[in-house]
Amino acid sequence: MSNRPATALGAVILSGGTAVRLAGADKASIEIHGRTLLEYALDAVMDAGEVVVVGEWVPTNRPVTFTREDPPLGGPAAGVLAGLDAFIAPPRQLVVLAVDMPRVTLDTIARLRDAAHLRDGAVLVDGSGRRSLAYVLDTEVVAARRPAYGDEFGMSMRTLLGDMDLAAVPAVEGETRDVDTFADLRDLRES
Repeated sequence: MSNRPATALGAVILSGGTAVRLAGADKASIEIHGRTLLEYALDAVMDAGEVVVVGEWVPTNRPVTFTREDPPLGGPAAGVLAGLDAFIAPPRQLVVLAVDMPRVTLDTIARLRDAAHLRDGAVLVDGSGRRSLAYVLDTEVVAARRPAYGDEFGMSMRTLLGDMDLAAVPAVEGETRDVDTFADLRDLRES
């Protein structure tokens, strides 16, 4: 990270997975109701002063930085750490969002930020308490947990975040719905 003054909020959008169950499709470019999944994600992080997309370059409607984990396809924890390294000015608070969650909105992120107050962060959970890839995190706490170089490859978010004090924020209106399969895509397009 740079030595520039920190911004209040930054965002890392994770877009670099294999999409195996979608025949390798580029999730960022998939359209639902005339908008790409990346456009939905960028709208959700509109309040972020800087946005890093971990994935292949695609056109966007706002300035973002694109980067990849090294080596590519290292999983979400490796993607988050690669995203942190790509910021021009390190954020104090970090939004982490999977690109394939089009029902996450600016309001979702605001609820996560509110819940993260005086804690290490917050995570969006479904009705069973299962974590989704929608977090607000204290950047310094994440940076302090960074593993040795190379050990982040294949690491899960649960392992990276370990015993961080995270508020569980219940999802509303299907916010945790993601696009992993063609059936998921069809269902979201029909709703």
